[in-house]
Amino acid sequence: MVTTFPAAATAARTGPGRAEVLDQVARLADLEESAVEQMRAEALGAPTRGVVAYGEYQSGGWWTASLMNHSGDPHDVVIGDGRPQRTSLLEAMPATARFLDALGLDLTYVRLARLEPHSYLWEHRDYAELRETGRHRLHIPLVTNRSAVLVTAGARVHMAAGALWRLTPSQAHGVCYTTGPDRLHLIADVYADDAYQALAARPHLRDGDTADLPEMARADRAALLKRAGQLAELGFTAAAEQTLLRAFYTYALPEGGAYDLIAELHEGRGADADASRWREAKAHLLARP
Repeated sequence: MVTTFPAAATAARTGPGRAEVLDQVARLADLEESAVEQMRAEALGAPTRGVVAYGEYQSGGWWTASLMNHSGDPHDVVIGDGRPQRTSLLEAMPATARFLDALGLDLTYVRLARLEPHSYLWEHRDYAELRETGRHRLHIPLVTNRSAVLVTAGARVHMAAGALWRLTPSQAHGVCYTTGPDRLHLIADVYADDAYQALAARPHLRDGDTADLPEMARADRAALLKRAGQLAELGFTAAAEQTLLRAFYTYALPEGGAYDLIAELHEGRGADADASRWREAKAHLLARP
């Protein structure tokens, strides 16, 4: 059986003001290099890229394939509650199956997630459609680089390979990736129990894991809206909207701030229906009533 965790966990190291980020994303443990290498090889050799789901949450380029779900079909990727079974894809990935078994956790869903270069997952919350049961999301990065960042709580976080990470997806967050090759993460949703609490007892971040985003100055906001407005006037409305959506990854915006910018853009153009559509998208993606 693969031994997934070292004898001693790395001590918690967080900078001033990083408590909010640590509450949303953190390292839980280091992983044995050989285990990560074996899972990486299996993921790279997977016979399917998966499917594109949750399209409203992304720019395109985010693919998922299920390793454990409730149907056994690797292309069934809509998350739900219940007791999962292995899919045919996991049956062809024995090292990954051994790793998951060795965790000893109450798994509810496991996916292989692929993010192509120049792709974005827009600011959102997860789990809104599921019942109120304690659950957590674990990330095991298999292929990544420093251009792959998660943005949450006004900071950029790079989830480095070689570690098991915890993400709190019920908090607003987004992901961007600007260079290749495809980023590959193993993602496991688990129910809260004593085994998980033991694993998550020492959440930490290391120096260099996070970087604070700057506040958006008034001049920055005006220039961004002007640029987006020029694109919209030329008929490139989708490009204008994505220009504003990407501001979430550059500036420490208030929650939903990028969606507010798009609504403001359309109001200025007299496109009230488009402004209303983006206000509704904001409420949906951020799981607001």
